[in-house]
Amino acid sequence: MSDRFYLTTAIDYSNGEPHIGHAFEKIGADCIARYHRLRGDRVHFLIGMDEHGKKVAQEAAARGLTPQELVDQIAAQFRDAWRTLAVSYDQFIRTTQPEHTAGVNALIQRIFATRPDDLYEQAYQGWYCVGCEQFKRDSEIQNGRCLIHPTRELEWSKERNWFFRLSGYQEFIRRRLEEHPRFLEPQARRNEILALLDQGLEDISVTRAGLTWAIPFPRPLSTGEQQGTWVWFDALPNYLTATGFPDPAYTQRWPAQLHIIGKDITRLHCVIWPAMLQAAQLPLPESVWAHGFVNFSGKRFSKSAGVRIELAHAIQRHGPDALRYFLLREVPWDGDGDFTWERFDARYEADLANGYGNLTSRVLAMTARYLSGVVPEAGEVTSLDREGEAVIAEYRQAMDRHLLHEGARHAWRLVARANGFVEETAPWNLAKQGQTDALRSTLGALARAVARISLLATPFMPGKTQLVWTALGLPGGLQEAGWHLLEAPPVGGRTVQKLVPLFPKATSDAVSA
Repeated sequence: MSDRFYLTTAIDYSNGEPHIGHAFEKIGADCIARYHRLRGDRVHFLIGMDEHGKKVAQEAAARGLTPQELVDQIAAQFRDAWRTLAVSYDQFIRTTQPEHTAGVNALIQRIFATRPDDLYEQAYQGWYCVGCEQFKRDSEIQNGRCLIHPTRELEWSKERNWFFRLSGYQEFIRRRLEEHPRFLEPQARRNEILALLDQGLEDISVTRAGLTWAIPFPRPLSTGEQQGTWVWFDALPNYLTATGFPDPAYTQRWPAQLHIIGKDITRLHCVIWPAMLQAAQLPLPESVWAHGFVNFSGKRFSKSAGVRIELAHAIQRHGPDALRYFLLREVPWDGDGDFTWERFDARYEADLANGYGNLTSRVLAMTARYLSGVVPEAGEVTSLDREGEAVIAEYRQAMDRHLLHEGARHAWRLVARANGFVEETAPWNLAKQGQTDALRSTLGALARAVARISLLATPFMPGKTQLVWTALGLPGGLQEAGWHLLEAPPVGGRTVQKLVPLFPKATSDAVSA
């Protein structure tokens, strides 16, 4: 694998505040970015905002704002949320930026130049979902409503637009999926797209009449009418325009190694986007990962349906690191999962307070009490060291496959084993009996285990693990740590420091569900 790793997420639509679903995707992508930095890859992590379209214009009007005022406010809210959750992005793109507009225009003009028959004019009519910003097929409509946005009324639209000849790329996309299985993962999502291809692809309208809050399509209709670019034909290229395209230097980053998206937009990213790139004779991204949904007590989060929790409320309950860990440990990265306050509290208590937090506190306290705070140099390999080596190998395998919940599970196996090792070896008895060599071997192994756990857990909990790293007397930031430190944790000879409780037990006046 190349040491260059360009990672993107779906850009968030600017018609509302950040919620748990947004956070799940950004935290997961951040976990992957931090893991690849730990592996030594040169990561460039892109997130951003999708700021055009009819839905934005409608929301701005409802709030008495201009569209630009609205997207500026919402972009600031998203940045604040990602700062609180320690999302370590390298670039934040907004589709209202002039550089993005220039890149979209260059891409469309390139399609005109390389495949001139792929963009053509046609009259069209159909049901349009403003929530999806898409025309809907009959199979996507139930009881006259969009399956994804059942509380919204569909709009009947009849107009003449520019069309993209998507039907001409059906076999190209099928070959891509079949010959490159990792192009779309997990497998269930790939199977869905293959089934969609079996139904046949239709050409798509890529402009809208009367759409003023949009990037103007670079060519007018034959009638002279200037139309706005369909929001998805504007949004999907953000991954490319963020590299500086069409400046030739864009090839230093493109193609992306991984697009992370929700499973509801796989058609857009794994059918329309690759077709656009192929039409422009540009490389395709190497892989797309489509994660599932976070549900709340068995129901999908939906502002319109009244199923929601405030993201700030979830962060405040046990802190940002605890929320990060809970979401990525509890919700499978390859499927759907459930958020409940009861499960959040249970994970916090068992895995964090009684698990990692208790282990760290005991190891630091015993090292300070029995060894004057100095961690012994590595000596004979212990059973805990061997368990750590096995965990590292399984953790790496899971994380390389983007199974973040499995990666967290493996890391916490070492937490459980280290806590068990404390009980088995009983360092307090070794100290009482004057078994100095055994005591030093035991506490040295425990310090190495805590260092390893902190490295393994830092993609999930960057704040708390940094506190532990520093308390172990280790210099620098974990964001700069390399994989070699997992193999040989450099704790020997370090002087430990006191540490406040990492995960305080909940009090009676804690935030209620």
